[in-house]
Amino acid sequence: MKTVIRKHIRVDIRHNDTVRVITGRDKGKEGRVLRVFPDDAKILVEHVMLVKKHVRPNPQRNIKGGIADQESRIAISNVQLVCSTCGPVRVGREIRGDQKVRVCKKCGTTLDKK
Repeated sequence: MKTVIRKHIRVDIRHNDTVRVITGRDKGKEGRVLRVFPDDAKILVEHVMLVKKHVRPNPQRNIKGGIADQESRIAISNVQLVCSTCGPVRVGREIRGDQKVRVCKKCGTTLDKK
């Protein structure tokens, strides 16, 4: 039996952050992070990496059947966090006051929303 070794990757991206895809088939697209999967180093981004899913009709939930578009997970390494002033940037960490905050590497502004 094989043992699975998981690498612990530092996740600087959080729910509701705006990110830009820097590589892959959706390169250049921006979207809001819907969900983060830190164990798999993947995220779910709104309107990025859309795949087709066959949906069975369900009258109880008022769902029509057919083929629907749905977001798929994308690797964290394929996206960059978007700073409100600079655009896509790398993320640093600093201690400001008594809190550890995420900081833009280009301009030094805080990326955490208060």
